[in-house]
Amino acid sequence: MRRLGWYLVVLGMVALGLVGCASDRGKTKLDPFAGKGSAYYKGKGPLPEGGGRYFVGKPYQVAGRWFTPKEQPGYDKEGIASWYGEAFHARRTSNGEYFDMADLTAAHPTLPLPSYAKVTNLDNGRAIVVRINDRGPFVGTRIIDLSKRSADALGYRNKGKTHVRVQWIANAPLNDKGYRHLAMMNSEMQDGAGIRQLAAASQGKPRNTAVAAAEPPQAEEQPETTTIAYTPPPAPPVQTASADSDYVTAGFVVHVATFGNRDNADAAYEELSQSMDLQMFQFESDKGPLYRLQTRPVPDESSAAQLLYKLQDAGFTGAKIRRVRVQQVAARIAG
Repeated sequence: MRRLGWYLVVLGMVALGLVGCASDRGKTKLDPFAGKGSAYYKGKGPLPEGGGRYFVGKPYQVAGRWFTPKEQPGYDKEGIASWYGEAFHARRTSNGEYFDMADLTAAHPTLPLPSYAKVTNLDNGRAIVVRINDRGPFVGTRIIDLSKRSADALGYRNKGKTHVRVQWIANAPLNDKGYRHLAMMNSEMQDGAGIRQLAAASQGKPRNTAVAAAEPPQAEEQPETTTIAYTPPPAPPVQTASADSDYVTAGFVVHVATFGNRDNADAAYEELSQSMDLQMFQFESDKGPLYRLQTRPVPDESSAAQLLYKLQDAGFTGAKIRRVRVQQVAARIAG
């Protein structure tokens, strides 16, 4: 490593520790795309997840700008997001993990590493939870650099950048094997969890909220007392139950998400209904109505899995397959 030091300083930082040293001297201007100079993963098979170190770091300078890493509870900012992918894939991040462009990760110039943050694309309303394990971006006034998969999930990769809101959730565990906590948080978020609830999920604690209790219990092969008719936007109806009817086996559905805001539910329906058949159901909670969006029934689990993958790629990482029996009833459209 020492014999490569001169090369790494020219290209940029391998880890933020190098940046801290350079910033203390206040002289070295580092390449904003420094990750290209860090070490490749030399193992075989999938890249290891986690395994780095918890790191905040000292103030540092990149491309003539100073950055001051620190603990920032309540961090909530809007700005421009970019993304990075192939050029950095399988290289070490600033806290010693390996960057996998297919994971929901991100780089941030000052938040602790690793951290969890909710990122919302303000141009289309999509949101995901990411693991911040790298430093950057260092171009203009951008506030976060997302992995290729994250940019796909937020629907802006082809554009290159977008306007986002970044909300810090919690410090992340060093070895979240398989990113289990990250998956849990994305699932909880799609079901309507707020930042505090996501913080609990970041430690592997399931939330207990009205959103979770708002839907009727669904054991396998149990009927759902809802209707199955639906009409397209701009004013999609919400279905409610009617009383008498026979039950028919409907196979499998994919639960997309549950929304507390009707406008968000309508926007998701309008976006997704271009590529799949959907239906929406309304439930009442002690905090008001909730709107569950799901696919129409398909006959087998393989077909449901294809829908699930499509939804996950669209940013709905909390989508779930459910086997149900749907009651055939006449639709009563809510006004």
